[in-house]
Amino acid sequence: MTTHSDDVPERFPGFHVLDQAKKWDEETRSVVFSRVGRPPDIRFFDAVEEAAATALFDRLLDQRPDERIVPVTAMVDARLAGKETDGWHYDDMSDDWESWHTSLSALDDEARETDGTTFAACTEDRQQQILAGIKDGDGDWRGFHRARIWSLWTRYACTAFYSHPAAWDEIGFAGPAYPRGYKNLGIDRREPFEVADTRPEEMPKDGTGR
Repeated sequence: MTTHSDDVPERFPGFHVLDQAKKWDEETRSVVFSRVGRPPDIRFFDAVEEAAATALFDRLLDQRPDERIVPVTAMVDARLAGKETDGWHYDDMSDDWESWHTSLSALDDEARETDGTTFAACTEDRQQQILAGIKDGDGDWRGFHRARIWSLWTRYACTAFYSHPAAWDEIGFAGPAYPRGYKNLGIDRREPFEVADTRPEEMPKDGTGR
């Protein structure tokens, strides 16, 4: 098994989180390495839902089929098939399993009404426009509270994406702190095994411009 990809993220040159695996205990290594390699088979989504979910996640996370670094659809599918949720849901929504089925169907219905095809078959620009309309529109969207269905989609997408070592490489995260731990806490303080961001000016800023 190789411990990292040959593609070195430009923002953190030479950094590969899996190089830190020797510092983790066996249980931690097992959990992290289970997320790399061949994605799990799809068990929860049917083929139509899988296509819609993949297009949805690609737009939310700015991934593309030819350069997708994290298999988000397979990871979300495995989580739903395994009955792993956040442990709660909005009281005006069905449980997460049913909400995923119905919201992906609604996303295809939306695309058929506006573009005459499924959401996955729309161009990337149109997918972005459809999602922007869902997020920013008025009133409920096809029986869903807009902010709450958006929350469901983005929670699952971000949880999957940022649990994967490829995403950790992209943001310079050195992985689990157990059992070694981190000692240099604070802004702009790094451990010896961490790499400085070569483009800090691209860090997201809050509403105050900081």
